Amino acid sequence: MFIDIDCTQQKKYDQNAYGDYFLSSRNKDTGKLAAVLSDGLGSGIKANILSCMTATMLLKFIEADADIQSVCEIVMNALPVCRVRKISYATFSAFDCNDEGFARIVEEGNPQFVWVREGEVMDAVARVVTSATFPNRHMQIYNIKLELGDRLIFCSDGVTQAGLGSPALKLGLRREGLIEFLLKKLQDQPDISSRDLAKLIVNCAKGNEVDKKARDDISAVSIYCRQPRESLIFTGPPYHADKDNACAYVFKRFTGKKAICGGTTANILARELHIPVEAQILTNAGSLPPVSKMKGVDLVTEGILTLTRACEYLEETEAVTHNDAAGQLVKFFLESDCINFMVGAKLNQAHYDPNMPIEIEIRKNIIKKIAKLLETKYIKTVNIKYI
Repeated sequence: MFIDIDCTQQKKYDQNAYGDYFLSSRNKDTGKLAAVLSDGLGSGIKANILSCMTATMLLKFIEADADIQSVCEIVMNALPVCRVRKISYATFSAFDCNDEGFARIVEEGNPQFVWVREGEVMDAVARVVTSATFPNRHMQIYNIKLELGDRLIFCSDGVTQAGLGSPALKLGLRREGLIEFLLKKLQDQPDISSRDLAKLIVNCAKGNEVDKKARDDISAVSIYCRQPRESLIFTGPPYHADKDNACAYVFKRFTGKKAICGGTTANILARELHIPVEAQILTNAGSLPPVSKMKGVDLVTEGILTLTRACEYLEETEAVTHNDAAGQLVKFFLESDCINFMVGAKLNQAHYDPNMPIEIEIRKNIIKKIAKLLETKYIKTVNIKYI
């Protein structure tokens, strides 16, 4: 089972920094997923610092396999209280889960999470722990078992309080309104990705605000338990030419989505599999060579230039949609859960200049950089095999 997670955020309309902070990580060896959403008091830079500090501390402790309850209790007791408003400087939702679906959730101050299974909202029993330092501060602890198809939604109060005081929503969207929205969207789009669902939730909250302006920081974290979407990217010719046929056979037998990055690579597969490569003329190709078509392959692009541009797109604050070949490759990555690279080790003379420094980002280095981004920023599982 693959745990698909994504977060979408919206700043308060008159601020230049997010008051909410989200962090997540996946342990490559154990498959354990950890995530924290923190809401800083107020908005802007001050709230950003408070929420960032809270989320960072919690995630580091959880990554170190510290007991999540003990960690959250330490942080809850350590967080100071605002002298004026008499509330915590930051609230949080912490989550960790293994690949078998055993999950632990700790919430303090944030809206209660929503758990959906087969179109119904599940009840989760909480154990309440009261702060030893602040008796009016309580922590809800949940231990649940997730199954294939389950959804979890975490959010800041910018979602549940959206539209507060307006004629249509005098008490805000509230948790009930969020549930109603979720169930309708999941009925219409049962296989919607976590990324797209989180965006819809934030847009819904913002749309309920007066003048469509976010009156508070809005954050939505979406988790989807599903079968992993496997993909394979073949780039670069094998080091030994006599391996061409074996590599082509592996590529052909792969059952997930498939992409080829490189003209030489595409020609090798076309020759070994007896499938022609058809060039496409696109008006929106930009400065990159356009994509090609090959029967049985989802995407065929040029190699090193396209990979380098795709890496740049992945480094952007948010991977926006680009229409060129690199943009299509980024979309291919983001629509996959487990991404496998077959990287040919043969040097491409077209990209080699002995006068360039040894650190030049040739194919192997670009792939490593893309893999790191996909693993750390987009929480994907990545495997690289050099051939």
